[in-house]
Amino acid sequence: MRQIKRLLVFVLLLCVLLFGVLFSVQNTETVTLDLLFVQLPMQRVALWVLLAFALGGVVGMVISVSAILSLKSRNLLLQRKLLKTQKELAALRAPDFDANKSQ
Repeated sequence: MRQIKRLLVFVLLLCVLLFGVLFSVQNTETVTLDLLFVQLPMQRVALWVLLAFALGGVVGMVISVSAILSLKSRNLLLQRKLLKTQKELAALRAPDFDANKSQ
């Protein structure tokens, strides 16, 4: 199963790379990018679009990783709390069990 997943990821990455190359070959017109306060030098349209795509992917991954780490830390905290509660419950039940046994 792990090999199939790796193969699918490899094929997907290969398709994205192929798409990027074809997109770059088709869009050779140069433009300047004006970002209100900064004017970036003339580059091909394909470069600006692919850079925006890559930047969006990286930002999305960073946000996802931070959310996952937050959830994992919360999960660990709740697991510790559950273990502590289970130990307290076991300690509270133990005397009752001995008292019922002697009656």
